[in-house]
Amino acid sequence: MPRRVAVTGLGLISPYGGDLETFFNRLMAGESAVFHLLTDDLPRPLSMPFVGCPGFDADARLGKPLASMMERFAHLGMAAAFDAWADAGLARQPADGEGRESWGCIWGTALGGILAFERGYRDMWLKGRERLSPLSVVMGMNNAVNAHASIQLGLGGVSFSHTAACASSAIAIGEAFRRIQAGDADLILTGGCDATQTYGVARAWEAMRLIAPGQGEEATAACRPFAADRKGLVLGEGAAALVLEDWEHAVARGARIHAEMVGYGNTCDHSHLVRPDVGGQVRAIRSAMQQAGLQAGDVDYVNAHGTATLEGDPVEVAALREVFGRHAAGLPVSATKSMHGHLLGAAGAIEALVTVLAVARQAVPPTAHLAGRLDPACEGLDHVLEGREGVPVRAALSNSFAFGGSNAVLAFRATSSH
Repeated sequence: MPRRVAVTGLGLISPYGGDLETFFNRLMAGESAVFHLLTDDLPRPLSMPFVGCPGFDADARLGKPLASMMERFAHLGMAAAFDAWADAGLARQPADGEGRESWGCIWGTALGGILAFERGYRDMWLKGRERLSPLSVVMGMNNAVNAHASIQLGLGGVSFSHTAACASSAIAIGEAFRRIQAGDADLILTGGCDATQTYGVARAWEAMRLIAPGQGEEATAACRPFAADRKGLVLGEGAAALVLEDWEHAVARGARIHAEMVGYGNTCDHSHLVRPDVGGQVRAIRSAMQQAGLQAGDVDYVNAHGTATLEGDPVEVAALREVFGRHAAGLPVSATKSMHGHLLGAAGAIEALVTVLAVARQAVPPTAHLAGRLDPACEGLDHVLEGREGVPVRAALSNSFAFGGSNAVLAFRATSSH
């Protein structure tokens, strides 16, 4: 019989900081963290909306010796991981006689250490340097977080990273869930991170014409999922981590349980590299709900993938309408990317964390900048326009869909609803 899986630890590094309550309260208030970023020391100055973590100090959070071995994406990821570990009430190093061979780390990132490689290319080709840092390779490797976390926390079990574009960390969380459910692990640190503030990444997304424009104050409302006047996504950086644990293991050590993870669906559209498909998303949502034992009327909230792209939003709405049928009109849905931006490989993790907090707090955050702007093609759902406190959230889903047709849906349940 599959084992129950508890969420016992949460941690994040976000544009709002790393405090969970502050983060969720600001989302509930519909407060956008998007700002207008002008970068310098680049081949050509860039001006585009961006969501960053400007107050984050890696040396202060991790210590300079450890931080010096990592790139920014891993700085963010390790800080979130350490916070989730502390939130779960776990000690950094094993106590005498404590075995952590059944504890592991499964992580997700889309771009990983691209900044390290981009810096190296610039140093060679633009600045004429003949030698690169001897740490360039290890700073750029995508498995940096699960490698360092396993070393720092004494994790002797499974350790690997997933890279599946914007679904990377959702898939990492789902695969961690499966390992624990099957009895292959007792506890797994999981989540994702990305740091996208690089010239190459910005120009690449700019070339795809998927970036929302925005200058000055109007940049704060640049990301408008489901709106008729939406213009595209806003890139961001950040990290989120969850500690997943066998339920009996968590209870035995007296852990606080935020929520229960109950389902995971993972499918491929198998139709187009960048164009989303209703059928693939439907299968992923249904798979997660079936595994969780959820009927359409049991789900009280969906954190949508909702990137504010012209093609993606209506497809996701159509998939939800097909799965939930007559319940769709009463299904609360929101896209929090409207406030914290699109964190690429970290998106699934931060949105899973939001979904867990929604279940734990019995509250639903809104889609910002949507009031009065809803696209008729996105009608048929209960779009949350203002944060709702004190509402029943028995079970909730978090959607993550990615280039390559990768679809991942995570299902969580309130501990009091089982």
